[in-house]
Amino acid sequence: MKKKTMLELHRVDAEQYSHIEKLPITVVLDNVRSEMNVGSVFRTADAFLIERICLCGITAVPPKPEIHKTALGAENTVPWTHYASAAEAIAQLRQQGYRICAVEQVHGSISLERFSPEPGQRLAIILGNEVKGVSQEAVDASDCCIEIPQYGTKHSLNIANTAAIVMWHLSSHILL
Repeated sequence: MKKKTMLELHRVDAEQYSHIEKLPITVVLDNVRSEMNVGSVFRTADAFLIERICLCGITAVPPKPEIHKTALGAENTVPWTHYASAAEAIAQLRQQGYRICAVEQVHGSISLERFSPEPGQRLAIILGNEVKGVSQEAVDASDCCIEIPQYGTKHSLNIANTAAIVMWHLSSHILL
């Protein structure tokens, strides 16, 4: 097997990317402390045509060298907005007709493999702090909570890994 060239991958440039229709998914980062995790979420959001990212609370905003190190320029292609809190972002997204879904381990959560967005539904996916997870305030304001099944000794995944799994799952359902 031979690796594909960039030409064979049919990648677009930043200008072309800005004109491509995006998926009706917004990612909300609730007090994410690692700039490298933020950058990774930007890069994954670019890969899966996520429409935008809401950076909330202490979550770092571009331009930052550590964000750029993992985003590799995706911080310039994926639109973003900063909010003082996730609650502020959620309130605005709800007014815009989004279904608010926290990715968190709670009683009554929906296992990711059973979660399918309704056709045409706009989703806001909340991802939380590396240690504390999604704030209780954001969980309380959510329409549902999604949980990734896990079977080992650790109770959670890194936020960048979680973001990638959830964005891939949602994009695969929306693009089908």
